[in-house]
Amino acid sequence: MRYGDWGERSARWAAIRSETVDVQGASVHYLHARGRAGQPVQLLVHPMGATGTFWLDVIPLLAAQGPVIAPDLPGTFAGHTETPHPRAATAHVNARFLQAFTRTLGLERLTVHGWSMGGLVSLLFARRARAVERLVLTSPTLPGPLTRSEALAWQTLGRLTLAAAVPALRGTLRLYGRRLLEAKLSRGDPVTAPGGGLDLARGDLTRVSPELVALQTEERQEMRDQPGRMADAVVAFASVVSAMYVDRRPVLDAIDQVRARTLLLWGDQDPLIERSTVDFLLERRPDWGLRVFEGAGHLMPMELPAAYAEAVSA
Repeated sequence: MRYGDWGERSARWAAIRSETVDVQGASVHYLHARGRAGQPVQLLVHPMGATGTFWLDVIPLLAAQGPVIAPDLPGTFAGHTETPHPRAATAHVNARFLQAFTRTLGLERLTVHGWSMGGLVSLLFARRARAVERLVLTSPTLPGPLTRSEALAWQTLGRLTLAAAVPALRGTLRLYGRRLLEAKLSRGDPVTAPGGGLDLARGDLTRVSPELVALQTEERQEMRDQPGRMADAVVAFASVVSAMYVDRRPVLDAIDQVRARTLLLWGDQDPLIERSTVDFLLERRPDWGLRVFEGAGHLMPMELPAAYAEAVSA
C-alpha cells in the first residue's frame, strides 16, 4: 500500500511519503519523513514478513530527531520492493541490500533501528557500515546461550533438517500458497484476533492504534495476490534459524565487532526472544544499554510508540 502523503490515510501519519528508488536495477519502496535537517537519518528495519508500515506510528515521533526512512526489504509479504533473486530474503543478503540502498540515497550518518529479524539484518549491516553511529535493536533474533549438546545437535540434525525442509516447503507453497492464503483470509478476522497473526507476539495488542490494525488487516488481504512470496518467507525464516542456532559464528563476530553505540529494547512478555538471550548478549557486550518494557510483547514499537521514541531519544 502506498500514498503520496500518508495523511490521506490518517492524520496521525501526515507528511510521511511513499517513495521509490532504483537500487542496482531493482525498484525499492520506502517510507520517508523529512524530520530535523542536519541530524543523522533514522533508518528503520522491519521484522520478517512485515513492511515499513509496521513503523508508521513511530515515524512521526522519531522525525523530531532527524529524517526517517523505512524501506521494504526484499522478500516481504505485502511490500513493494522487488525480490531480484531466490536468496534475496536472507538476513546476510538483506544486510548487503541496506549497504546498496543507503549508498544510492547518499546517506552518510545513520541511527539504525532493527526490530526482530530487522535487528539481525541491522547488526550485520552496522558491522561494516561506517555511516552507522547508533544502533537500536528491538527484540532482535540474535544467538542466545546453547549447551554443548544443544550446539552439536543444531550443527548436525538442525543443519540437515534446514537443508531438506526449505526446498520442500518452497515448492509446496508455490503450488498451494494461494489456497492456504484464501483459507486463512476467508475468516476476515483482524490481525489482532486469535489466529490473526499479530496475536502470537503477546503483549497488550489493544494498545495498537486502530488505524494501524486496520492497515495491517488490509495488507494481509493484499497477500492473496502474491502467494509466491510465502516461499520467500521460508527462506527468510531459515536464515534466522541458521543465524541463531546453526551457523552462529558470523553473527557472534558481528556482535563482538560492531562499533556503533548500541541499545537493546525488550518487552518482558516477548514469547520469541527470551531473557536468557538478552543476558547472553549483554555478557558479550556489557557496553550495550538495555531498556526493558514491562507487559510488552514482541510488537513493542506498535504497542508503545511513545515509550519507544522516548527510550531511543534518551
